[in-house]
Amino acid sequence: MHTLAYGTQEKSASLSPVQFTRQPVRAGEVEIEITHCGVCHSDLHQARDDWSNTVYPCVPGHEIIGKVTRVGDGVSKFSEGETVGVGCMVNSCQACEACRRGEEQYCSGPKSCTLTYNGPKIPDGTNTYGGYATGITVREEFVLNIPDAISPAEAAPILCAGVTTYSPMKHWNLQKGQSLGVAGIGGLGHMAVQIGKALGASVTALTTSADKSDLARELGADTVIVMSDETALKDGARSLDMLIDTIPYAHDITPYIKLMKPGGVIALVGNFIEMPAFVPADLVFHRLTLAGSLIGGITDTAEVLELCAEHGIRPQIELIDMDGINEAFKRMEGEDVRFRHVIDMSSLKSRRDELTPEASEIAAPNRGDVTG
Repeated sequence: MHTLAYGTQEKSASLSPVQFTRQPVRAGEVEIEITHCGVCHSDLHQARDDWSNTVYPCVPGHEIIGKVTRVGDGVSKFSEGETVGVGCMVNSCQACEACRRGEEQYCSGPKSCTLTYNGPKIPDGTNTYGGYATGITVREEFVLNIPDAISPAEAAPILCAGVTTYSPMKHWNLQKGQSLGVAGIGGLGHMAVQIGKALGASVTALTTSADKSDLARELGADTVIVMSDETALKDGARSLDMLIDTIPYAHDITPYIKLMKPGGVIALVGNFIEMPAFVPADLVFHRLTLAGSLIGGITDTAEVLELCAEHGIRPQIELIDMDGINEAFKRMEGEDVRFRHVIDMSSLKSRRDELTPEASEIAAPNRGDVTG
């Protein structure tokens, strides 16, 4: 499958047209023509090598919606023409303890799970390419049905932002009537507020931007605390059972710790970079858990899609053309997005003939194999 995409070949470069050939569908695989792809803050971090692990060329995108165009032998769950989704993974060993319990993101097989993009595998080291592209081929087990109630553009961010915030709520057993804090009201946080409300929690939005207060309440937040408001922080002390921290950069965790009830859980889902030093006394004296959570497995992703369909939970999106991606990255860096860009991939397909001659040819992507 000849594929046109946008990617970058070094961390200082803007995203630009590239092309490559995906190999034919094999048994158990599903070929998908991509119609929409969400723009995640992780895409920006990965393209810029902020985590010092990027393999170039890098084609981002792990919030993928599209139409099935071909299925391989043995595929039984999907057929041509269906609208489907692909999230942050395209394969795993399917045999280890984590995979058997539906947490493929923690696969402990010989090569771990294969990420949708930037998923190089030893020994060959070739990369995987993501959803800023016209098409993708994925193992059947990592393709998701999209409920009819959710539009393709709105479904895209649920595959990352939705499941990344739902998964820790499920794992640490958020109960109806408990108090949930959401730190950072951006792409992940605005989904966490809505999901927490749907699960029956009382939700407190925690933001450094006072101008997001009304937006947070519109999303369903019962309370909003602006983190510069010392009185509000004092009044909110020891009020939260659980906190989902979506902030994607290093930040002082101390003010958030002081908001937690004894026995509470703080789940970090946004910050992969560093944690500034803090005094752990409150963790000890109040038996708090400071934990992390990585995306979610396929079961959790299917569950959150159904939850969003049932409760009318939708991401707030701004649809963009593919050639607007570099401007979208700049706006994301400046926190000028309410709350998620989604690429209309028809804008790339419509320019196929125009772009193909000038698009850089890059190596064929890794197939996502995890065995052998």
